[in-house]
Amino acid sequence: MCTSFVRIAVVLSLVRSAIGASALPPNAVVTGISLVLTFVVMSPTLERIDAQALRPYSAGKITPSQALERAGEPLRSFMLRQTRATDVDLFRRVAHAAPSRTVPFSVLVPAFVVGELRNAFAIGFAIYLPFVAIDLSVAAMLMGLGMVMLSPPVVSLPVKLLLFVMVDGWALVCGGVAGSFR
Repeated sequence: MCTSFVRIAVVLSLVRSAIGASALPPNAVVTGISLVLTFVVMSPTLERIDAQALRPYSAGKITPSQALERAGEPLRSFMLRQTRATDVDLFRRVAHAAPSRTVPFSVLVPAFVVGELRNAFAIGFAIYLPFVAIDLSVAAMLMGLGMVMLSPPVVSLPVKLLLFVMVDGWALVCGGVAGSFR
């Protein structure tokens, strides 16, 4: 919940839904791609956690509580870069937390998750629109041709798949969602 996984998984699931192939790619593939992209996006943060907390702890130079505190800072920094101040203020009020310079994790995590969901749905909406246009165009053409008994998804699914393959859709989506992080 404190990584880029939420946004990536939701966007990829929305892409699958927009295409209209509800079971393709399977959930395991969507989750696997989401995990790989999460590691790519989070690698600078994970490297900082390793250098500042894990290696010193493994070497016996710091205590477990110091390691936990040091590991939290890079993660906090990542989440704060992705989170809007209005979301932080909202969850600060919900938690009845006093205003302070640092944002406690109990406020930051829900603010981050809500922001990630908002961003994922915004990206998904932008991706969904061309597929809806294809569905509407195919339905209008079939109605115009008098083929009311032919189901529009039967015709529009191959058209959407062809378009998605021709524009290298998975690479565009994966690159776009990974590039959407600050």
